[in-house]
Amino acid sequence: MAETLLKPLKAGLIGSGIQASLTPAMHMEEGAAQGLDYDYELIDLAKLNVSPADLPHLIGDAEARGLAGLNITHPCKQLVIPLLDELSPEARALGAVNTVVLKDGRRFGHNTDWWGFAESFRRGLPQADLSSAVQIGAGGAGVATAYAILTLGLQRLTVFDREQNRAADLAQTMSALFPGALVAAGGDLEAAMKDASGLIHATPTGMAKYPGTPLPPELLERRHWIAEIVYFPLETELLRQSRQRGCRTLDGGGMAVFQAVGAFRLITGREPEAGRMLAHFKTMTT
Repeated sequence: MAETLLKPLKAGLIGSGIQASLTPAMHMEEGAAQGLDYDYELIDLAKLNVSPADLPHLIGDAEARGLAGLNITHPCKQLVIPLLDELSPEARALGAVNTVVLKDGRRFGHNTDWWGFAESFRRGLPQADLSSAVQIGAGGAGVATAYAILTLGLQRLTVFDREQNRAADLAQTMSALFPGALVAAGGDLEAAMKDASGLIHATPTGMAKYPGTPLPPELLERRHWIAEIVYFPLETELLRQSRQRGCRTLDGGGMAVFQAVGAFRLITGREPEAGRMLAHFKTMTT
């Protein structure tokens, strides 16, 4: 087992309404397995009764208390960017940060959300047909999943969102980053699903507070692969309907775990054991 660090390692998660987050448990369990004295705290805007406008103070306080890093979640992933000294190329391209490393008086912003989805997809849907896919959702998560799937080699992506301008903006951003792919905002979901080999779902639909499916289940065909980002519950209605139709499916757990794998690596400087983190996550969600 690795030697215990001379001083405790501290990190935290900044966001709103995050009391049910599994991120602290994932980080601390892996830290303990590596012999680290690792404490990971929740910095919940809702519980502290503060607003996103207090983000500069919260980050400054974290630095003053010696935290090595922070994870950042809704609604702060974009708001944190002006407060940072450096951005990784991916964070700059996505315009969103979910991990901040605090080191030597400087703040380094990263995005491990996209890598988390890409790694989960690569492992969970090997040999998936990447000729064409539909994505539902063009918010913060949708930006990460679109970047990930295009990085993996998707040739054509059609994006849908309730806010049409948001889908158009995402398509424009990804088209500039991936000129070899065809990325467009969609208008006819039924027609797009007929042409697509797979579906990426990147909205909250399927969570307990947002029941249902993001599209009519009859649009799902056996030939489609289905990639979900919702992980609470792991078995969403979309996945249940997809499996009934014989589709290959990917639940949202892998993205949740692998973004934490990436963040752990950045914050601690240690290589996490992904299999161990996946196994721990499953004990908390099944």
